[in-house]
Amino acid sequence: MQIMSECESDEDVPQLPADTLAVLHEFYTDQAARDRQLQEAIQGQDVGKVDLEEDWNLSQFWYSDDTADALTREVLDVAGPSGSVACLSCPTLYKRLREVKPDTCRVVLLEYDRRFNIYGEDFVFYDFNSPLKFDQPLEGKSFDIVVADPPYLSDDCLTKTAITVKLLTKGKIMLCTGEKMEDLASRLLGVEPCTFIPQHTRNLGNEFRCYVNYKTGLS
Repeated sequence: MQIMSECESDEDVPQLPADTLAVLHEFYTDQAARDRQLQEAIQGQDVGKVDLEEDWNLSQFWYSDDTADALTREVLDVAGPSGSVACLSCPTLYKRLREVKPDTCRVVLLEYDRRFNIYGEDFVFYDFNSPLKFDQPLEGKSFDIVVADPPYLSDDCLTKTAITVKLLTKGKIMLCTGEKMEDLASRLLGVEPCTFIPQHTRNLGNEFRCYVNYKTGLS
């Protein structure tokens, strides 16, 4: 049996290029900084300063600032200063609503990603595969408007999300999803596309649309 010296063994170990190592170092440094910011915000109960990164494994794609602002204005106009809003799988919209809404307006986030439990009682764990199951009590027909952005562009995901939407809304619905889901969305929820086109911080391969079941000036 041949025994390699330590030097020979080290030479056989693949070495990453310096520029790749630098990128990895920057990634881990940024990740550590984000984790530290999150923990400090939680301890100081200042979660408004937390910016959670998209998790592509959960099909998360954040709205652009302009889109979040436009949707927020529309939702608050519909709900009114003392209204209630349910955000299904759209945490970027929830975060912006939380920042600007009056204290008399109730906003709840139904979301699968448990990182968002930093928002306390506003967070409701939600899995579209169990559309009528929540980890805290929610009364039917209790929200002035329900906004949904299903994580997947599939008939199954939209159909199950629609069950939740119809359970919770008093009547008004906003849906942000792919253009190819228009026919099914119309059949399930009675929504129609408006002229406003949602934009994301990253370019997506599918065309997105905003659908509503009420008269809107959103454009």
